[in-house]
Amino acid sequence: MTMMIDSETDVPVYQQLAAILRGKIDSGEIPPRRAIPSKRTLTEEYSVSPGTVERAVQALRAEGYLKTVLGRGLFVRPPEERQS
Repeated sequence: MTMMIDSETDVPVYQQLAAILRGKIDSGEIPPRRAIPSKRTLTEEYSVSPGTVERAVQALRAEGYLKTVLGRGLFVRPPEERQS
């Protein structure tokens, strides 16, 4: 089931999207070393702008949840590789 973005809250949309993706990673729905859905897919699935997706991805990269593999996409870091 896809969680939805709540337009009625004061929480910025990119933070909501980052929280949704973080939850999927923490629950194992998106397992370590797997690619997350493409930015285009996330844009369409959550009805958000590409900029919103980029900000959410940047936040998750900064938290150590994601890493970019050039030419391949964004991948989930295993918990032991994440920054504390």
